Amino acid sequence: MTPPDDNYIHQQIGTLTAKVDMLIEATRRSEEKSDVSRASMHRRMDEIVDRVSKVENTSSAVQDDVKEMRPVVDDVKRWKLMGLGALGMIGIGGMALGVSFADALKRIAVVLLGR
Repeated sequence: MTPPDDNYIHQQIGTLTAKVDMLIEATRRSEEKSDVSRASMHRRMDEIVDRVSKVENTSSAVQDDVKEMRPVVDDVKRWKLMGLGALGMIGIGGMALGVSFADALKRIAVVLLGR
């Protein structure tokens, strides 16, 4: 067996060195992309945290407003029921007055017409 040629060995070492350099460069680019992606993800997570915080604050404010409005709404409902009851009583009274007035007119007509 003859020993391999020195030029061939140097060529193979050069090829391996180039491939290793390419792998190192590809790894570096991949790490840069990962860094950018992670930074973007962290930025988006921070935005989500801010938005959720704003929603929680708004929800808390709405709950406070509802607590303040509840007594007013209950009063209005009570007033409505009282108003409906009063209208019912006025209706019944008006009807009774109308019947009495109609009966009085009927009696006057009977007296005047003599029937």
